[in-house]
Amino acid sequence: MPYGQLEVGLGPWPGPWPEGEHYDPDLLENGDRRNVVDRYRYWTMAAIVADLDTRRHSFHVAIENWQHDFNIGTIVRTANAFLAAEIHIVGNRRWNRRGAMVTDRYQHVRHHPSVEDLATYLRGLAEPVALWGIDNLPGSAHLETTELPQQVCLLFGQEGPGLSEPAREVCDGTFSIAQFGSTRSINASAAAAIAMHAWIRHHADLSEDGPAWRG
Repeated sequence: MPYGQLEVGLGPWPGPWPEGEHYDPDLLENGDRRNVVDRYRYWTMAAIVADLDTRRHSFHVAIENWQHDFNIGTIVRTANAFLAAEIHIVGNRRWNRRGAMVTDRYQHVRHHPSVEDLATYLRGLAEPVALWGIDNLPGSAHLETTELPQQVCLLFGQEGPGLSEPAREVCDGTFSIAQFGSTRSINASAAAAIAMHAWIRHHADLSEDGPAWRG
């Protein structure tokens, strides 16, 4: 078996180039080594975003950004995988993008100075969006037995402290993830993935001929 890093993507387009404004001439000529699914090979980034916009899900993801937490990027990457409607960064405008691995370029990312601003934005949309916090707080609903609203924004706190006090006060509700071991909490990005997948299980089209990509 060969060792070393596997080559990602495809090389230059063999033969005559395909026609269509969604194709990127530079990628056709030099190859497409981006981490995108096959249907988007050689497409421009703008064309990919436009296509994703036709089928985004109705859940939003929000992350408090007070400590430049490296988990933020990983949460953004997961939100892209599950095709969230929008991603909201609350607090500091600059956030740690390393874990996102450029997936934020395919999403609509908004900044809000405070959780109050986020709540005002969500409730002012044409279809108001509920704000649900994810944290193991006393009185939180159980994620495993709760059907998430179709129009919902999942708000995640920082690794360690969790949701801030202002965030807890402005949320329409909070829910927790069942744990059975000795630790008090699980990694923030892992909790975010579980919560987003809970929405997917309830509301996404999971049919065999549906839009889900399974590899």
